[in-house]
Amino acid sequence: MKRLSYTLPVLLFLALAGVFFYQLRWGNDPRDIPSVLIDKPVPDLNLPGVPGRDDRGLKTKDITGQVSLVSVFGSWCIACVAEHPMLLQIRKTGLVPIHGIDWNEKDPADGGKWLKKHGDPYDRVGLDLGSHAAIDFGVTGAPETFVIDKTGHIRYKQVGPITPEVWKQTLLPMIKELSK
Repeated sequence: MKRLSYTLPVLLFLALAGVFFYQLRWGNDPRDIPSVLIDKPVPDLNLPGVPGRDDRGLKTKDITGQVSLVSVFGSWCIACVAEHPMLLQIRKTGLVPIHGIDWNEKDPADGGKWLKKHGDPYDRVGLDLGSHAAIDFGVTGAPETFVIDKTGHIRYKQVGPITPEVWKQTLLPMIKELSK
C-alpha cells in the first residue's frame, strides 16, 4: 500500500506529461484559434479613412465581388512590422487586393505615418479607433488576416504574421482556388 502511494502520483504525472507531449507534437497547433465567422458574411463595415493616407476608408462593399484579404494592423504592433514586407510582396503579385483595418491607435494619424514609413500595401484602409470592426471580426490581437471570397464570406483567419511559408502553403492555394 505504501508503495502504491508513491507510485501512483508518478504514474499520473507521466501519463499527463505524455498527453501534453502528444498534443504539442501531433495534436492541434495551439496558435490555431478557431473563428466562428468562417463561412459567414463579412461584418458590416463603414470605417473612416486613415489621416495622412486618404479619406476613402473601408466599407463592406469594397471587400465583396472579388477574393480579397483583410489585414488588421496597428502602428503599435511589433509583429506587424515583421509581417509588413510580406504584405508588400503579396501586393506586387497583383493576385489579390489587400484591405487594412488600422486598429486601436492612440493617435488617429499614427497609422498613416506608419504606412508612409514602412510602405503601403493596402487598396483601402479603414480606421477602427473604437475597436468595433475588430470586435465584429473576432480579432484577438494584431496582426490577423482574413481571406474573403467573392461573395463576401470569410473563408479563413490567419492569426499572427503572414510568413513566406504561410503564404505559399496556405493562403496562396486558397486564394487561387477561391478565384476560380
